[in-house]
Amino acid sequence: MSVIRATMCGPEEAVIGPSEECGAAQSPIDEIMTRRIACRDFCDAPVPRRTIEQILHVARFAPSGANIQPWHVYVLSGAAKANISAALLNAHETCRDEHVSEYKYYASELPDPYLKRRQEFGRLFYGSLGIRQADAEARSRQTAKNYTFFGAPVGLIVTIDRRLEAGSWLDLGMFVQNVMLAAAGRGLQSCPQETFSKYHRILRPPALDSGGADSGVRHLGREARSRGAAIDAAGACR
Repeated sequence: MSVIRATMCGPEEAVIGPSEECGAAQSPIDEIMTRRIACRDFCDAPVPRRTIEQILHVARFAPSGANIQPWHVYVLSGAAKANISAALLNAHETCRDEHVSEYKYYASELPDPYLKRRQEFGRLFYGSLGIRQADAEARSRQTAKNYTFFGAPVGLIVTIDRRLEAGSWLDLGMFVQNVMLAAAGRGLQSCPQETFSKYHRILRPPALDSGGADSGVRHLGREARSRGAAIDAAGACR
């Protein structure tokens, strides 16, 4: 087992070494944190409602400024999830340019080292799938898998009141991390996504309308394939 140690000066000083070097053994929460990954190939094994309730129950203990708890979660499965997927896929295939997110995820001009990290991820991810950078059609087909929840049996739509400010988005991020760690602690993997926010007009009416900005989607389920070096994918395999 290895851990990552890094100074605050920059990524070039980050090092990876045996856990013994840091003078302490990993705790159970360390194991959960280091084994949590963004899964992009789930099997269809059902996740009991009780398990989802337990995950959300413990995740709500995430810290938030003045304890306002600025998150709202919609849980999708079965026919409801299938209907949402169908609508999203249709929009992706026929009118994707007509849909725009309510907020920007990335800076317009992403500076280094963040740009290099993003480019490296794209190279590794699409390269592992055999998709060339110039193959727009293949990349679009891969993107479409986002809207099928990568085959996960459960999807979580997470929203935040659009009247809130940046501090509440930080609180929301801590809640989402709690959700993913609670799932991982129960043998489930997840995949946080922002791409769904582009289609907020589809997601909002009628069932998901709470006056909030869609902050993204989390999938929960058991993974269908083993871990690869190029893409962040590992967990309970089919």
